[in-house]
Amino acid sequence: MVSVGTCGYSRYDASEGWKDEYESKLAAFADEYESVELQSTFYELPQVSTAERWRREAGEEFTFALKAWQAVTHPSSSPTWNNHRDALPKGDVGYFKDSEAVRDAWNATLDRADALDADVVVLQTSPSFGPTEEYESNLREFFADVDRRDYTIAWEPRGEWNDAPDRVADVCRDLDLVHVVNPLHRDPVDDVAVAYCRMHGETGDVHDYDYRYEDDELDELADRLQGLDASDVYVLFNNTHMFEDADRLRERLAD
Repeated sequence: MVSVGTCGYSRYDASEGWKDEYESKLAAFADEYESVELQSTFYELPQVSTAERWRREAGEEFTFALKAWQAVTHPSSSPTWNNHRDALPKGDVGYFKDSEAVRDAWNATLDRADALDADVVVLQTSPSFGPTEEYESNLREFFADVDRRDYTIAWEPRGEWNDAPDRVADVCRDLDLVHVVNPLHRDPVDDVAVAYCRMHGETGDVHDYDYRYEDDELDELADRLQGLDASDVYVLFNNTHMFEDADRLRERLAD
């Protein structure tokens, strides 16, 4: 199964008159697409009741993934906190540190995943969280200690981790993490039951968000996705033209 969606839905341009037909923009989006990765949960977690409402509006068949709250992955010095200082919890946050604040942030993230009946929880680490002994130890000790609640956990390492695929492979295998990749740049480090792909753009920069995928790139992407051994494949576009690109990829996968 290949599930195609987008990272976020707030910019989705629903059809004219959608407010008369649907309870919310999410409901309209879920009627058109199979899945979404919630980005807002990285910056600030919604109330559990809000997450429960989102599940109700999207319907039982719709697939949610969510980015873990940045209090798990990013320290208070990260610029990603600049516009969200009001949400910054007390204590030592980020980098999977052995702190009450990080553990509380993880459990709060999973409470929202429970309310959403989510399939995947995504961990996006910054380039500053490099492949050092300290940070790898943090990651290993974190997952040795916390309750995963049986969720599929997908990890998108950035920066120098991408130059250390063997090390990424060891971490993913040992901790049962899904390696998040852009298949046009690199393959997952291991053949597992779940593949998770985030598409950020291609212009010489893996995070060129202001990008529209070329036809030949989507052709290649469809071929690569269909060649994966995983039984469940999630593809989430995270670029300016993500809705259009998701539609174009689905057309190719349907052929």
